[in-house]
Amino acid sequence: MRTVDFSPLFRSAIGFDRLFDLAEAAQRVGEESNPPYNIERLDENRFQISVALAGFKPDEVELTVEQNVLTLESRKSDKEERTFLHRGISARNFKRQFTLADHVEVKGASFENGLLVIDLQREIPEAKKPRRIAIGGAGPSNVAQIESAKAA
Repeated sequence: MRTVDFSPLFRSAIGFDRLFDLAEAAQRVGEESNPPYNIERLDENRFQISVALAGFKPDEVELTVEQNVLTLESRKSDKEERTFLHRGISARNFKRQFTLADHVEVKGASFENGLLVIDLQREIPEAKKPRRIAIGGAGPSNVAQIESAKAA
């Protein structure tokens, strides 16, 4: 896969750092494959991320949010010495990051039957929501008549 070098754009584009970071992160996504996950849109402002974490316990997984980046990280301790004839369930540590849009907040997370479910919601502040602006102007009641002479 080819990679794109954005460094020439940094010389003339100011304030687009976050956009370039997102583009670079999108290039790296294909490299990561563990753990598998789904992202689902529940409605216009609600989303859900489901992550398959077979073999992990809730205390072996850490979920953090910092500056619009949701990070899921495992701390699997492999203290047990076991002999596997076949090992198909991954038990290695991982770190998966999701970039959240502005005003998207994590509302909660639950862990059940090896599936971590993260609930997200977009909450746009009132000041940022669209609002209707009344348009003022001269209407028929504001027009003053200059002369009232009739044409003959």
